[in-house]
Amino acid sequence: MIVPMKKVSLVILDSEKNQALKQLRSLGVVHLEDIEGKGETLAAFKATSETLMNATMMLAEVKVPKKFAYEEVSNETALEKAKRVLEIQDRKKELFDVITGSTSELDRFAGWGTFDPKDFDYLKKEGINLSLYEIPSDKMSLITDDVKVVVVNQTKAVTRFLLVSEKADSERPEGLPPEAFNVVLPEKSTDEIMADIKNAEKELDDLQKEFNDSVKYVKSIKEYYALIQKDIEFENICSGMESEGCDENKLSWVTGYVPVDSYDNLAACAKENAWAIACDDPSEEDNVPTKLKNNKLVSLIYPLTDFLGTVPGYREYDISGWFLLFFTVFFGMIFGDGGYGLLVTVISLIMILKSMAGKKKVSPMLGLVFLVGLATVGWGLVTCTWFGIPFEKLPAWLVNLSIPQISNAYADKIWTPFWITDKSIGLTNAQNLQIFCFTLALLQLSVAHVKAIGANIKSPKFLGDLGALLQLWGMFYVVLSMVVSSTIFPLGLVIESIPVGQVAICLIAVGFGLSFIFSNYAGSVIKSILESCKNIISVLLGVVNVFSDIVSYIRLWAVGLAGAAISSTVNSMAGPMLGHAILFIAAVALLGFGHGLNMILNLLSVIVHGVRLNTLEFSTHLGMSWSGFKYEPFSEKAE
Repeated sequence: MIVPMKKVSLVILDSEKNQALKQLRSLGVVHLEDIEGKGETLAAFKATSETLMNATMMLAEVKVPKKFAYEEVSNETALEKAKRVLEIQDRKKELFDVITGSTSELDRFAGWGTFDPKDFDYLKKEGINLSLYEIPSDKMSLITDDVKVVVVNQTKAVTRFLLVSEKADSERPEGLPPEAFNVVLPEKSTDEIMADIKNAEKELDDLQKEFNDSVKYVKSIKEYYALIQKDIEFENICSGMESEGCDENKLSWVTGYVPVDSYDNLAACAKENAWAIACDDPSEEDNVPTKLKNNKLVSLIYPLTDFLGTVPGYREYDISGWFLLFFTVFFGMIFGDGGYGLLVTVISLIMILKSMAGKKKVSPMLGLVFLVGLATVGWGLVTCTWFGIPFEKLPAWLVNLSIPQISNAYADKIWTPFWITDKSIGLTNAQNLQIFCFTLALLQLSVAHVKAIGANIKSPKFLGDLGALLQLWGMFYVVLSMVVSSTIFPLGLVIESIPVGQVAICLIAVGFGLSFIFSNYAGSVIKSILESCKNIISVLLGVVNVFSDIVSYIRLWAVGLAGAAISSTVNSMAGPMLGHAILFIAAVALLGFGHGLNMILNLLSVIVHGVRLNTLEFSTHLGMSWSGFKYEPFSEKAE
């Protein structure tokens, strides 16, 4: 359930706000409204936090053995080490730039050989001015005789030469063709450049060793980072609290939300510390956090919803129990294979027993994995699906445990409904599975509309929700007729004098009418009808959406079928190899890889399709938008 909240405001003396906030944090029950703090202290905390975070991210690149001896240091030392890590990284970037630039400079003069620009300066003082040039070899003949050049070396492509000038900084001679390119002298000699590279590489090695050695402080850096986050939270609230008055009479106040069952503790703390406290129910405009409270079984779904980041709004529904129920069924159907489910169940059970043996709390995630593993085993039992093995090769008792109407062992049979007189006409197992999927859709979406009816039962708006429910039931039969079989489920079907097809159409028509009139009810039927008229296109499309939402559940059958096909294909590829001793290991490897990959694909399918049916189709019919955010009280430790 969603725990009811109270909106509270605490008023305290400004001179006592530090101590009051410490006591409030120690109590750990108030979710404070967002406050934007300010001040030098907060800025310093944030700068420290950024330094620690960046250092942690950089040190994460260093691989450490499983049993690594981390060194515990003080917070001050941890900060110094973090700063040094950042300094090392900055210096490494500078050295990389030096190496890159120097290497590029060497490459630029690779064809000139070893030389020193100081020699050119010496010759210049002696009245000999030399400039370096390169020219395509086939253009060398274009240089006129009045231009003094000394060829250094020549290849088929390029000729390198020295231009001799009588005057310093003289202009380019007219007899020098434009194809001649002036090569700018380097600032250092080639020997000095190579020395720079060597020195930079040595310093890089030393810095890398120091960087790798710094990983032993990463645990302390992380711990200080976690601690500084609490300091930032505290200072942000402390510096952002609104205040009024002056001197010793100056008052500060803060507003937040507290669960109803924790309000008495807060009130007692306020009385003890002489805080003024005001309490009221949250208004419609208040942005109230959501706290969920359920039994241990229903709470197994929390790891999944936390991973997805889906939180119901405070005024929405807690569908944790329904989410867990249908997700478990969807997981079993999509994962599909009882053998896969058995592996998941056994592995999770071993981990659970290991945690219990170590007297550790069993993770809810392990409980969820164990539950969905059992569901997959159950689906494998009723459909006779075990590692993609043909039913002929399975034990007879395993085949007998399956349900014939949906079992792979009876895939060639036809099942004739009681109202069909022609026994040559019937439903295949694939069609039976489709019907099962659509029935799941009917059940889950009906739950959504029944909850909506219950929520609006005191208002005529519930008739609009009832209309949506009637449309759903009527459309269910239309889906059976149009998707499964129009022969078995004709729109003109009559069973025991009951015109089933006509009843379905009437349900759709009556449901549409009720929805059109009451779905937008807010105190006036006329206004509700006018609102529906304004959005007539959306209202009409709503009927189509009911059809598509039911049909979308067929993905449970289709994805499961794809997984079964892959496992069967893997077995077919590896089967012939198992009969040869030489190829046996390769066959086992192929089976392991193929089925492992199929399990991963099935898991992705569960996340995409199994979660979608709960968070989209089901939630849409329920009117949920998952607009909430988690209740996170101001406390020493996060919940």
